[in-house]
Amino acid sequence: MNKYEEFLSKFNVNLQDNDVTQKVTEIIRKSEENNTLDVLKFLYSCIDLTSLGTEDSKESIWKFVEKVNDFDGSRSDVANVAAICVYPNFVSVVKEALRADVKIASVAGGFPSSQTFIEVKIAEVSLAVKEGADEIDIVFNCGDFFDHNLQEVCEEIEELKETCRGAHLKVILETGLLKTASNIKKAAILSIYSGADFIKSSTGKVYPGATLEAVYVMCEAVKEYYQMYNKKIGIKVSGGVRTAQDAVQYYTLVKEVLGREWLTPEFFRIGASSLADSLLK
Repeated sequence: MNKYEEFLSKFNVNLQDNDVTQKVTEIIRKSEENNTLDVLKFLYSCIDLTSLGTEDSKESIWKFVEKVNDFDGSRSDVANVAAICVYPNFVSVVKEALRADVKIASVAGGFPSSQTFIEVKIAEVSLAVKEGADEIDIVFNCGDFFDHNLQEVCEEIEELKETCRGAHLKVILETGLLKTASNIKKAAILSIYSGADFIKSSTGKVYPGATLEAVYVMCEAVKEYYQMYNKKIGIKVSGGVRTAQDAVQYYTLVKEVLGREWLTPEFFRIGASSLADSLLK
């Protein structure tokens, strides 16, 4: 047993998918009580407003940012989104266009597959931070994880975390590829151990996006790690969260598993593009 397997053995990672489904069903019954105006307003402030399309251009991203600028201060009762998330080559455009007090997030490190040279991953993260990114979203190396190369998985995250310097690091688990509750819990624990400031569910590109079951397991990982090491990590839900009802259900999971302490944009985010309009309606 290497040190990474030994570390995992401290946690409850042998989860049964059916048990997780049952627990999620019980929690989600409480979601209707959270479907309030105040919760919807709060959820808007937790959005990482995202544009990650092949058709993105400097002009389209500039217009995208202007919508955030225009919203700023237009509603005294609703705070602006938490961040704008783009590809690394558009960070400088966002930096130049942004007037609102909103974070700049960038995917990096061979997004969305994480399949490129480590030197390229480091360069991409480094350039994104240099251009002005406050937050970096990288993809967990599922290939090495499935091959049980846990040292490679963790050392890569550690190296990219160091490259982030002052920027926060979000590690995208790609839960739709990991599939089982046990795999998701292990990947979450390894990511936190290696320096993640947030764990994030999905890229929203190739594999299935967020599910209530996956996010429940992520919350349990964050909770257990916090209880053992007093290290507080954020949760980001992404991939297919389109409606206000979807968002309220994920809010309910975080509230019931982690508590109100996590119900702040500092520790809870939803990566989305169409969700903002649904919440405003």
